[in-house]
Parts: sequence; C-alpha cells; structure tokens
Amino acid sequence: MDALVVYESMFGNTQKIAEAVAEGLATRMRTEVTEVDAAPAHVGQEIALLVVGGPTHAFSMSRTSTRQSAAQQAAGPLVSRGKGVREWLATLSTSSAALGWAVFDTRVAKPRLPGSAARAVARRLRRLGVRSVAPVQSFYVTGTQGPLAEGELDRARRWGESLAASFSVPTP
Repeated sequence: MDALVVYESMFGNTQKIAEAVAEGLATRMRTEVTEVDAAPAHVGQEIALLVVGGPTHAFSMSRTSTRQSAAQQAAGPLVSRGKGVREWLATLSTSSAALGWAVFDTRVAKPRLPGSAARAVARRLRRLGVRSVAPVQSFYVTGTQGPLAEGELDRARRWGESLAASFSVPTP
C-alpha cells in the first residue's frame, strides 16, 4: 500500500471527501481509506503518503464535547462514533523518515468562520517529524450537517490526483 487516507466524519460529508480524495490518489498509487477509529496507531514504511481529514468543530479539531453536540443534532447515528482525529494523533507513531503527509478539513461555507481542523492536524503531524507534501486544504459544506457545496467532490478528487502526481518519496 502506498497511501493511507484517515478521516473523521460526523454527518458523512468528510467521509465523502475522503473517499473522493482516495479515488484521485488511486489513479497513481495503491490507496486505502479508513475511518479514524479503525486507523492504525503506527504507520510503517509501507505507507509513503498519509492523508488526514476531519470536520472543523469550534474553530479546530473535534473534541469529545463537540462530538457529543454533533450527536445531539444528528437525525441518525454519526459516522465517527469513537475517538476523533485529535485522540488518534496523540498516540500516532511512525518509523518512516520518508513519510509524507497532506491534510484537509470540511468547514461551513457561509459564514466563513475562522479556525481550521486541517491547520491543527498539520501542527500535530509536524511534531512527528514527517514532511508535508501539500498546503492544507479545506472543502465546504452548506450547513453544519451539510450537504457538501456544489463541486466539492470533484475538487477533492482532483486534489487527490494532484497529490498522487506530485508526490515522490525522497531518496536517502
């Protein structure tokens, strides 16, 4: 496997973006997409590119309290019902100095509120000592529960394609 896409999603919008990014990556790389609760705690050398995405909650990554609030708003069960990206990153380790990463989030399009889950994820990944391969990316929903803004799935697919096309593992 070359690429691993890990996502957290409350209402399914971030999951759809993660799947579209994975489709784009799969045009050039073997790719697996997984919900954060099933994601590995250790990323080894078999993974060249780690892509992480989550919803922006209260200006950053979700927390237990914001996930509880989302559950109260939801008409049905949440997609991510266990731990979130924040908790997963707190325990994540890697043995690969060549690991590259890219991150994305989903955010409400209007009003454009400050803060970004993706920027917070990027800060955590930098602490692992692995390298960024692309600027953080935001995809937009039309309301707290969605749906995705028009064209966002296509944009996510193209972003995945561009990540795969530009990604190269540095030689030691």
